[in-house]
Amino acid sequence: MKYYIPFMLFLSSVFGKENICVNKNIISNSCVTFTVSQGTGCAWMCNYCANQLGTDNYYFTDNVCTYQQGVGCVGNPYAGKSYTCCSLS
Repeated sequence: MKYYIPFMLFLSSVFGKENICVNKNIISNSCVTFTVSQGTGCAWMCNYCANQLGTDNYYFTDNVCTYQQGVGCVGNPYAGKSYTCCSLS
């Protein structure tokens, strides 16, 4: 775990456009909670949730990000706020 944040910072610098989560806590087998930094958008958040939960069938408990046909994952997350996504499967 001590290498997680430095590794993610490295990936962020390599892949650029969006920042990474600052803190992550698994709540249960079907939900994950994390805090985002400034510049992190819903595209990154949705990808993160899909990867952490192992499914594309999930939702954000506060609807911060939603999927729009033809557009993708959209919304307006705030830096420093914790968000939770949960699988439906």
